[in-house]
Amino acid sequence: MRTKVTLVLLFLNVAVFFFIFKFEPGWRTEHAAQEARRRVLGSEAANIQSLEITGPATTPAVNLVRRGTAWYLTKPFDWPANPLAIQRIVTDLLLLDHETSFSVPELIKNGQKLSDYGLDPPALTVTFSSADPSAANPADPAATPKSFTLRLGNKTKDGNLLYLLSSDGQSVHVVGHSIADSLAQTIDDLRSNTIFTIPVFEVGSFNLTAAATTQIRLHRTGNRWSFEAPIQARASKLDTELTIHALNDLRVKSFLPSTPPEAATLQPLRISLEGNGRSETLLLFAPVPGPGPAQPAATPPDGVEYYARMDKKDAFFTVAIPAELKRSLETAQVALRERRLLEFEPRAISTISLADASVPNQPELRLQRLDVPATATAESTPWQIMQGDAGQAPQTQRADLKTVQRLLEQLALLSAKEPDGFLNDAPTKPDLESWGFNRPVRTIVLTLAGSPTAPASSQTIRIGVSADRSHAYAQVGAPESSVYEVDPEILAATPVTPLAYRDRLLRELTAGAQIIGLKLTDLTTQAVLLDKTLPPAAGGQPADAALQRLIDQLRVLRAKDFIEPAGIERAWKYQLEVTITLGGGSAAAQPGSMKLLLSARLGGTTQLATSEEFGGAVWTLEQSFTDALWPLIYPNDPGPAKL
Repeated sequence: MRTKVTLVLLFLNVAVFFFIFKFEPGWRTEHAAQEARRRVLGSEAANIQSLEITGPATTPAVNLVRRGTAWYLTKPFDWPANPLAIQRIVTDLLLLDHETSFSVPELIKNGQKLSDYGLDPPALTVTFSSADPSAANPADPAATPKSFTLRLGNKTKDGNLLYLLSSDGQSVHVVGHSIADSLAQTIDDLRSNTIFTIPVFEVGSFNLTAAATTQIRLHRTGNRWSFEAPIQARASKLDTELTIHALNDLRVKSFLPSTPPEAATLQPLRISLEGNGRSETLLLFAPVPGPGPAQPAATPPDGVEYYARMDKKDAFFTVAIPAELKRSLETAQVALRERRLLEFEPRAISTISLADASVPNQPELRLQRLDVPATATAESTPWQIMQGDAGQAPQTQRADLKTVQRLLEQLALLSAKEPDGFLNDAPTKPDLESWGFNRPVRTIVLTLAGSPTAPASSQTIRIGVSADRSHAYAQVGAPESSVYEVDPEILAATPVTPLAYRDRLLRELTAGAQIIGLKLTDLTTQAVLLDKTLPPAAGGQPADAALQRLIDQLRVLRAKDFIEPAGIERAWKYQLEVTITLGGGSAAAQPGSMKLLLSARLGGTTQLATSEEFGGAVWTLEQSFTDALWPLIYPNDPGPAKL
């Protein structure tokens, strides 16, 4: 039984395969032949190189030429074509089918004329040139474009189809009206409305010429923009590329039939973009007059409309320029300039030098990044303070990392003031003296560490001030370089004193150390406010929460900031003695001590401290430390009044 089923299935498979190989190729060939017989055009429509459309709907005639992969209008004016509109025409020609056709000799034999079908004269004529796409050699005769002309006539009685005369004039085809719709597109449909076609990422040069003697040129090098004329300065990458992007967004509003009279006498603003082996230049003329006797006072939402044309093209058109873009173009030397004075990578800085020439005998202060293992990050690399007179070994001190990082951030953000911070690009000696550069209040040198690909380098910035110190001026690099007005707050952000950069961490007890004794004395009355002995047993914690807060502050002792002790005459009000055991585990405990002198509260929140253990430094206590002391100094304080 199974053998019979297998034989039957095998027979059916053989029959199916025989049917497929015997009959289906013929069906496919017949179907393809029918499709080919319905096509009005053959291979001549496969590689169209030019188009000319004439007729009442396209007055004047429209000429289109393919250059490379792009299409361009050559009549009635020279301009890039709309690729979607041209693709529609080319596709409709390539896929043009007829419902039926009849020969012209038969038509004449039956007493009819081409004019009866609207083909003499035709309602619309399209002439296209085409070359054989398989001819790779330009010398091959098949590569020479050949011309073909199609003539479109009237619609059929039902209005769904129309008559078309073949290129050889021997056949009349009845075709769909979609080919007439695509050929009857207006000039506004066929043209591209874009003005600049070079994308932002490709632009390597951006030029503006307002007059014969005024030229602004910006150039891109890698990822940076800079001015090459009329000055040499850094340009803002963001503002420059936003301006180029705004230029790429410009669109033609309308083409003009003739040259406007305003364009004959006015020197245009030339706007040029240069890309990879190509350039585009827009000539911007006078604004288009408003409907009244004068230009409207209010700026339209899309900007003021101007007369314009592209360089080396004759067609004039109008374009709306947004107000913000127009301001950027008119004030490009300022609007596109980089306002930040310094350009550096903070993690590449190895040394920061600060000096103040306005203070006699003020030594230079240096902050130096320490060498650390390669596994450490730049953000966690420690810094040290170095200060000393010439010829002497410098004194070193650990620097506060956050303070140094904040200093670098302030320098990286230092910018010319808005809107007129660019004072002078060619200052004279009297100018520099008037701005305080004969004795600058700050001279800051940033030294960048070298690398295998770049040698060590440095950047120098000098800051001068006006006589009343209400204005600050900066100069980067050579004494003859540009001068900028900056915010005077930069002086407070760059103090030339070691105390400003000293590490705020004064002492941090190890995990094994314990505080075993506290004694707080009022020095004015010699009254003992607190005298507490704590057991050194493991896990022993005082029951008093206020006392625990103070112990926590003493375990990690930090200063809010340091102040200069010289010249300070202050009667210290409190003395805090701390007894510490430094031993741990099985080792014998080694007692230690720390003595702090404290001031009374100043202004409610400020309290000073000093200690001989830290070289007699005077610092401001952190608010958390001040708050921890308060209930111990004033145990009977009722707190704020309840409403």
